[in-house]
Amino acid sequence: MVIERFRGGQPRPVYERAAERGRLLPEGLRYVDSWVAADFARCFQLMECDDVTRLMAWVAQWSDLVDFEIVPVAPSAQAPGLLP
Repeated sequence: MVIERFRGGQPRPVYERAAERGRLLPEGLRYVDSWVAADFARCFQLMECDDVTRLMAWVAQWSDLVDFEIVPVAPSAQAPGLLP
């Protein structure tokens, strides 16, 4: 799960870049879905990949406009098998 906080509270530059250039996803990184907070302060994106360097390459494309928090997640059905 990727939590994006728009720099300066300004989501418009992010939406403009996405409209002009697309999501800028490297091969091997898959966009699943996203949700935007009602106040447009944050965006929550579910991304999927097997190699974290691909996710970091994508983050680098947007880091001038967005501050990122990355939270590794798994489907709830898999949680029991992942317990320490």
